[in-house]
Amino acid sequence: MPDTPSAVFSATCPADIPPPEVFRARSGLDYMKGVLEGRFPMPRLVADMGMVFTAIEDHRATLRGAAAFGHTNLFGGVHGGWYGTIMDTAMGCAVMTVVPQGKWQTTLEYKVNIMRAVRIGTEVEVTGIVDHAGQTTAVARAEVRGAEDGRLYATASTTCLILDWR
Repeated sequence: MPDTPSAVFSATCPADIPPPEVFRARSGLDYMKGVLEGRFPMPRLVADMGMVFTAIEDHRATLRGAAAFGHTNLFGGVHGGWYGTIMDTAMGCAVMTVVPQGKWQTTLEYKVNIMRAVRIGTEVEVTGIVDHAGQTTAVARAEVRGAEDGRLYATASTTCLILDWR
């Protein structure tokens, strides 16, 4: 695993997830920075995928980590769902950085292109970048690259819905 801010932690049970008032009271960027700083938990799924957040900024979210044996398919290769999950997370969190206070986002659809196989234990960096943020939708893209060599493993694109908290 990469060196990460020691304050970053993940939710371990439903009670760890902040109530809706916490989300409603701040912008998506403030919330995501709070995850990176350890004020709020990162989603359990991020840890389950072997990833941690390493950077959050306006229009961008970055994670690092590596696939493990538990992420393999029937043949021992890294499962395509792992690529999709880590890129959907990076793109969704990048979109969250542009969501105004009182709103939230969810994935409407995404597409994944895998160029080459990531081997178990290969450290990768996943970056999600927002290309467009409107009032009701946002469009983002992501890349999975080797953390050491910058080699491109996969790309993705998404459309997210931006919704009001009710």
